[in-house]
Amino acid sequence: MLARIVTGGVWAAWVLIVVFGTPVVGLVYALTAPFDRGRYHAGLTFRKLAVLAARAVPFWRFETDGLRVRDPRRPYVFVANHESYADIFLISHLPWEMKWMSKDTIFRIPFMGWMMRMAGDIYLRRGDRASALDAIAAARDRLEKRVSVMIFPEGTRSRGADLLPFKDGAFRLAVEAQVPVVPIVVAGTRDCMAKGSFVVRPARARARVLEPIETAGLALGDVAALKERVRQTIDRARRELQRDLGLAPAAPAEAPERVGDPVAAP
Repeated sequence: MLARIVTGGVWAAWVLIVVFGTPVVGLVYALTAPFDRGRYHAGLTFRKLAVLAARAVPFWRFETDGLRVRDPRRPYVFVANHESYADIFLISHLPWEMKWMSKDTIFRIPFMGWMMRMAGDIYLRRGDRASALDAIAAARDRLEKRVSVMIFPEGTRSRGADLLPFKDGAFRLAVEAQVPVVPIVVAGTRDCMAKGSFVVRPARARARVLEPIETAGLALGDVAALKERVRQTIDRARRELQRDLGLAPAAPAEAPERVGDPVAAP
């Protein structure tokens, strides 16, 4: 009962942040749209609202570590494992802008969907091939405008301790655009808000940004090996991060298959 009361208060705070944040994002969008074709500033403002929403939960302890991008306008394809809706709040703490690929139902939410459109986030209808192709084209457009994109290659939140299979889209995009893939590992967010539940619970979570993996010189025939390499890299780092946080680590993963260039710094 107490958890439900607290959750009700948190969701009420989130609704207020979304409603009153919409005109703020709208103002930034209106002022910067003439010269900011990639909507970098509107998107970054929207991400700050996610950080504010996370701080509205007094018993969430969010941390980030790992790589810090030196040039925020060099485009990357960021990919992360997906444990919970709280992943979005956590990853938004990273101090650079990324356009998120998100399912179409989120875009339909009043205020929230309006801000996502102003921020330049990318619409995807699950199970619709035409929508998937449009989403990849939109992601390529963002990269060409010198803005990174953020994709959950599992496609949905995992209910268990194991990673779900990764989909090809993010890795095909990175190879076609010849931009690096940057893995992000999240741990602890499953305890914040489990899949299938909107109850907010106390938790400590961390996002760790790993070194970028270059795609220069790779071809579409390398996508499968690149995808598996990134999945194994994330899985191994996820188990290390779980140990750092005092969480039960997942079962060991096999060593990743190497493709293309070794890991390179930005």
